[in-house]
Amino acid sequence: MSRTENMVVVIQCAGGKRADAGHMKDDAGRKVLFVADPASAPQSDSGIYKRPDDAASSGRSYRDVLEDYNRNQRADNPLGLLPAWELYTDPAYQELADRFGVDNLYILSAGWGLVKAEYLLPKYDITFSASAKGENAYKRRRRGDCGYCDFAMLPATTSKHVVFLGGKAYVPLFRRLTDGVARRTVVFYSKTPPRVPEPEYEHYWSAIPRNRHYECAKKLVSGEFTVR
Repeated sequence: MSRTENMVVVIQCAGGKRADAGHMKDDAGRKVLFVADPASAPQSDSGIYKRPDDAASSGRSYRDVLEDYNRNQRADNPLGLLPAWELYTDPAYQELADRFGVDNLYILSAGWGLVKAEYLLPKYDITFSASAKGENAYKRRRRGDCGYCDFAMLPATTSKHVVFLGGKAYVPLFRRLTDGVARRTVVFYSKTPPRVPEPEYEHYWSAIPRNRHYECAKKLVSGEFTVR
């Protein structure tokens, strides 16, 4: 088995999402707009603001409703939800899926947790990035925020090498949701690795100031960058 065939790639989510991405809806047919802090979100005529683990009208969480949707309505997909790897606009997600296979690609979502690439997700606007501030602060999930029952869809029993591409703000969530995985590597971009003790680290130098994980993903696909 080659090195890439024995690898699972986890890449963080992105703010840029497809315009045709579907939304979950409440019983009144209104779009549900998922954000980190609904109370501070701007008024909207197009829908209501919720967090993924807020209660739907049934009393169950929207996360549970989404689970049921993936289980029972996936084939018909009346809401037009997109597989996680197709939800984001950057071509890196498509390139990783083509190179490593959808089964070996996972998305680390600030709103939903660690999800399989093929898992259907609604449009949402939640990030760990500190760039979400001022009028966009309602989008930012902070490390201390409670009330998230994050998905952890990657089996801890996997024997594959799990490689994470993403910003340092996402590393703690990656660590928590892959706890128990035998071999995992965080690809980092600073002069010193993130201050967490357990995963292995692979340095990737880049001259671009933001979203270095996209550049890294493209070079991982082409073979210009390898993980030991």
